[in-house]
Amino acid sequence: MGYSLLNDRIVTDEEVVVNKEDRGYQFGDGIYEVIKVYNGQLFTAEEHIDRFYLSAEKIRLTIPYTKHKLHQLLHELVEANEINIGHVYFQITRGATARNHIFPSAEVAPVLTGTAVEAPRPVTNLEKGVKATFVEDIRWLRCDIKSLNLLGAVLAKQEAFEKGCYEAILHRGETVTEGSSTNVFGIKDGILYTHPADNFILKGITRQVILTCAEEIGLPVKEQAMTKEQLLAMDEIFVGSTTSEITPIIDIDGQQVNSGQVGEWTRKLQAQFEAKIPTAISV
Repeated sequence: MGYSLLNDRIVTDEEVVVNKEDRGYQFGDGIYEVIKVYNGQLFTAEEHIDRFYLSAEKIRLTIPYTKHKLHQLLHELVEANEINIGHVYFQITRGATARNHIFPSAEVAPVLTGTAVEAPRPVTNLEKGVKATFVEDIRWLRCDIKSLNLLGAVLAKQEAFEKGCYEAILHRGETVTEGSSTNVFGIKDGILYTHPADNFILKGITRQVILTCAEEIGLPVKEQAMTKEQLLAMDEIFVGSTTSEITPIIDIDGQQVNSGQVGEWTRKLQAQFEAKIPTAISV
């Protein structure tokens, strides 16, 4: 039997029912987060929860629980499902009420739900690298908000999948922004490049961990936008996210990166990242 989060309770999966007039279902009016679980422990949970509350503030949604209470509920969810290696997904919507574009009254309570699943680390991708493709970034202009409106990302990811690629690298005109579900990084002449954390990308929690790892191993960082041409000229390219960790890109639209091999700096960053993972993990 699986267990889910429903508002401030841990319940069986069967007890979670979506109201047909939930604003998340009808408008995508809500936000979400995904937290990795290693060895039964939530990784960078505080950072994810902080961003969850920040996204809520940006869409003027009030979360009716303290950060401490939410952290406690997520921990209980992991324990109830006996997750060792996996992740927690949780979201909150503006609630259920008669369909109307205008915000509902204060009497309508937000709806918080969450799930926890067992999922192995992507070891093969981490070791061998993956292929990517360029896709035009057609999303809205507030990508800094981790909202439920993911259709643009879904279309891009599907295009990548149909091309036999792991990820779609998004671009607005010639400017690379991020991946459909990752942040994008390039290394050139011993310098790490990535798009600045503005409204065009999500300020990834794993992105922040990677920047810390870069500092720790002596890899300088420049947060500046790259063109498609500049990205293709990088010595090494990788993407980062909660579930992808640091995944090397070895091919973009048929053009090999570093002769199709994972680069040395990428390997150093992977090792530094892995050193931060709670001990006794299984792969």
